[in-house]
Amino acid sequence: MQKRWVLKPKKNVDKINKLQQELRVNPIIIELLINRKIETYEEAKEFFRPSLEHLHDPFLMKDMDKAINRIEKAIGNKEKILIYGDYDVDGTTAVSVVYSFFRDFNSGLEFYIPDRYSEGYGISNQGIDYAAENGFSLIIALDCGIKAIDKIEYANSKGIDFIIGDHHLPGPELPNAIAVLDPKRTDCPYPYKELSGCGIGFKIIQAFIKQNQMQMELAYQYLDLVAVSIASDIVPITGENRTLTYFGLKKLNSNPCWGLKALINLSTHKAEQFTINDIVFQIGPRINAAGRIKHAKDAVKLLISKSFPEATEYSESVDVQNNERKDFDLKITQEALELLDNDVQLQKQKTTVLYKKDWHKGVIGIVASRLTERYYRPTIILTNTNGHIAGSARSVVGFDLYEALSECSDLLDQYGGHKYAAGLTMQLENINLFQMRFEEVVSRSIKPEMLQQEVAIEKEIRLLEINSDFYKLLRQFQPHGPENESPTFLAKQVTMGYNANVVGGTHLKFSVKQSDSPKFDCIGFGLGEYCEAINTGKPFDICFSIGENTWRGKKNLQLIVKAIRF
Repeated sequence: MQKRWVLKPKKNVDKINKLQQELRVNPIIIELLINRKIETYEEAKEFFRPSLEHLHDPFLMKDMDKAINRIEKAIGNKEKILIYGDYDVDGTTAVSVVYSFFRDFNSGLEFYIPDRYSEGYGISNQGIDYAAENGFSLIIALDCGIKAIDKIEYANSKGIDFIIGDHHLPGPELPNAIAVLDPKRTDCPYPYKELSGCGIGFKIIQAFIKQNQMQMELAYQYLDLVAVSIASDIVPITGENRTLTYFGLKKLNSNPCWGLKALINLSTHKAEQFTINDIVFQIGPRINAAGRIKHAKDAVKLLISKSFPEATEYSESVDVQNNERKDFDLKITQEALELLDNDVQLQKQKTTVLYKKDWHKGVIGIVASRLTERYYRPTIILTNTNGHIAGSARSVVGFDLYEALSECSDLLDQYGGHKYAAGLTMQLENINLFQMRFEEVVSRSIKPEMLQQEVAIEKEIRLLEINSDFYKLLRQFQPHGPENESPTFLAKQVTMGYNANVVGGTHLKFSVKQSDSPKFDCIGFGLGEYCEAINTGKPFDICFSIGENTWRGKKNLQLIVKAIRF
């Protein structure tokens, strides 16, 4: 699919000049900073020199004082406390962090993860019943609960108090809990709104430590798990999240918890340091696989392990589940693509909604993502589970999936999620009606350009401007992620340095130069189709980011090419 190249508009010249005078660095770096809304010397200093002192006071979060007071009361009275969380990476890391910290203060502490298939997402009556039957008087819910109005009332009727720590958007009414911790509450003054669910759990620990005048290092030991949650939940890596991730990666690469160490040993990663991408592709899927294939409590047991042998045993089990998940993923993706590729009418639509009764519920979200990459349009994959139709939805850049589902809500039993990802359930008899309605809603509101994948380009540069000093400054923009992506540049009218070759089946290895530049080695993942055209010697344009390649112990700058245009 041909991508749409979008060059960011030029920035305010006065802002550029002002920051240039203050920082005295490469003007390109100045523009990249301003693209990230960093416009003053102090903001730039905080960006380039993250410090744990930059973390906000946890008591700025609405209801944090109520939460900590209730936890202290429970510990003092030796009440049984249940740490409750979602079954994805964010939920399981959140539970692992909070459980690992408080198990030293409360002998009646347990954790609970709902079953993806029998209970579904969020707080369940089954979970509340478990708490009541086993004498728990306080539940701390993490990464879920902000819309669980009825469930909290049910818990209240059984004499169980709730503390909710969530990061999803609240509805018009908040649950009647002892404390509702969510920076996205309209009445919450907390300065940073984009924490992960695990990040909320971390702030609870910070607050407890602060109130009890303990050493904050007791909280910092969990930053590796917080970084894993931020990377895997695809929250913005800006502000406080960037600080948490920066130090979390340091912990992950120097002294990870036993569970993460065991997962690192299983990975195929060969570079010196784990990055955000390595978490997303190596660690996150293995943690997620437990909840997709068997039960997410296996992931928590791994992450709270107290020894390496214990963690290794759990990691091997989780890895088996991940391999099983890969098999399901491959099979279902192939079946879904065949349905699309063999139906001309479906191909003409602006949406993809596919259903098969025996598709594995645990991987339909992954399949939806893969189909979105292939056909680049809002996509929903449906399957039958426990007599109900469950679906996973994914969107494209700029299109609000949640709003579109809202317009179909009369056909749905439940739905929830974000602008770009959501889950839903419906009755079997509504599938055809839903397919038609969703196509109608999306067709009416989606802009044509949204249906073409874009490459966001930060700046056009000449290859001559790329050198080791420039790259050293670029590296300080890490860790990369949403709203702080690795900078993508445009270079026009480059020519072949040496013959292009296809490697790994679809990837392109080649080199480029401009009239006044040295040659630069390039790798273009999935761009093998351009091999013949490049080898003609004709000039072409490239979009690329800059990285390093290590070969036989020697490091060289390398361009990671994202798109090519003749």
